[in-house]
Amino acid sequence: MHDTWGCITTYSSDTTKYLIHIHLTAEGVVEKPDVVGAIFGQTEGLLGEDLDLRDLQRTGRVGRIDVQVTSRKGETKGEILISSSLDRAETAILAASIETIDRVGPCAAHVAVESIEDIRVVKRRIIVERAKELLTGYFSDASIDSYELLDDVRESIRIEKICVIGEDKVPAGPNVLDTDAIIVVEGRADVINLLKFGIKNAVAVEGTKVSGTIIELTSTKTATAFLDGDRGGELILRELLQVADIDYVASSPRGKSVEDLTRKEVIKALRNKVPVEYVRDQFFTGDENGPSGEESLVKLEKHPLVKIGDDLDGTAGMPSDRKEKPRPAEKQGVSRPLNEHLRAVRGHHIARFLSSDYEIIREMQIGEVELALDEMNGDVKGVVLDSEVNQRLLDHLVGLNVEYVAAREFKGIIKRPLSIRLLNIV
Repeated sequence: MHDTWGCITTYSSDTTKYLIHIHLTAEGVVEKPDVVGAIFGQTEGLLGEDLDLRDLQRTGRVGRIDVQVTSRKGETKGEILISSSLDRAETAILAASIETIDRVGPCAAHVAVESIEDIRVVKRRIIVERAKELLTGYFSDASIDSYELLDDVRESIRIEKICVIGEDKVPAGPNVLDTDAIIVVEGRADVINLLKFGIKNAVAVEGTKVSGTIIELTSTKTATAFLDGDRGGELILRELLQVADIDYVASSPRGKSVEDLTRKEVIKALRNKVPVEYVRDQFFTGDENGPSGEESLVKLEKHPLVKIGDDLDGTAGMPSDRKEKPRPAEKQGVSRPLNEHLRAVRGHHIARFLSSDYEIIREMQIGEVELALDEMNGDVKGVVLDSEVNQRLLDHLVGLNVEYVAAREFKGIIKRPLSIRLLNIV
């Protein structure tokens, strides 16, 4: 017995609509010719001329009759497949007529229709499954994103606008010479990446040696060093601090380059830039240009002194006139009275609420701070705590409109308010 009846060879795939599945049982040993003979013999003239099986087969409206039988212990069982291109009603009548067969050869027999399969449904199922495979595996990603198209066009325009300036021909954005504030980056690729986000006032160092053009620009403009978060960026920053007049320092996330940053990462890094004095202290401890011992009691943590506006040209929030270097104490933003409070609370687990002139409004143990917040008024301008500050406590302090918070540690801060300076007690 060869493989089961549903194989394509049992009917014409061009015209077949239905496939009739019939089960046969005979009380004796019979063979395939006996079954075929019984089908034609016992249905002849039963349904009239229009549905005569021989005529239907001759005209191709009924396909070849496929019979598969096996005999065992004096009994024969088998399956009959008949393909039909008739309509549903005619096919059902033809199937019912086959069930009238009660003998095959000399043996009593029983014939029953098991199912009538719609070949078109099967084909559609196969088509759908194959279409899914083609859709997921054979199509290239050709989806169209309007924003991506616009970005591609804008990027090409911005890249065309990159220029070189000075005798050293350093790569720069188109606004470097005209603006009062510049961003100093490492290379040409960094300038291009910032141009993609509309920041047109970046200029590249291009190498480990800072050029005369960079030195001249930083001497007359407010300069922010925006460098890679790796060892190379640190070395370039060291040299810039020695030979150029840098005002602020911004840094990429650790291990990332400026040329690889996303728009969100660029904005975040520039918003979190810090005055150069705080960075200089890390590289030149004891240097005459560095902070004094009292001033090093605190360090600024992501001090939002300058904000980048929606225009993203790097100049929003910058002074509009040529820069005038402030006195170190003014730029540092930490006066002697505040340092005295920092020294007083350190190691004593206490908190102080201070006024605008650094007078103590109230002093208490750390555990009483949250309970006392509701009793405070608008006179509080700063808080100094010998403890860590979490997001919940910081949110409460924002409600008091304080200008700064000094603490041993800021832990779990997800939403950092731009209106408050965060100072670390070290």
